Amino acid sequence: MFSRGGDTVWLQPPFFCDYGSNIELGERVFFNFNCIVLDVCRVRIGDYSLFGPGVQILTPLHPLDAALRRKQEYGRPIDIGADVWVGAGALILPGVTIGSGSVIGAGSVVTRNIPDNVFAAGNPCRVIRSITQEDRASGLDTSMTGIVAPSV
Repeated sequence: MFSRGGDTVWLQPPFFCDYGSNIELGERVFFNFNCIVLDVCRVRIGDYSLFGPGVQILTPLHPLDAALRRKQEYGRPIDIGADVWVGAGALILPGVTIGSGSVIGAGSVVTRNIPDNVFAAGNPCRVIRSITQEDRASGLDTSMTGIVAPSV
């Protein structure tokens, strides 16, 4: 189904894509329920990346001119690094790169590149803060708001 990887992918159905042949997956990628990948061009996803329910990864674009829009569609590739966590209902728009180790808050609309190891959220999605060594040592951020739950 995918152009690369997929042997260790975990998909909770339903999962939707245009072609599949333009999707390159690293090891142990997880897609929760109702994810959509419109892959009119390349979508590259790194190892151990996680996608919450209802995430949409969208590469297609259309001309602003109505006459051209009737005849043309094109796309811009999307690159998502390793160990990325994308919260439920987020939209990742054409041409975006999300850096490794980053977390995208639920419901975010990612319109521009996100660097490595940051928590980013909102519409449009923006960097809220860096993910620190303290965050890594203290446990799971269950709220996706940047407030880290205490270790138990």
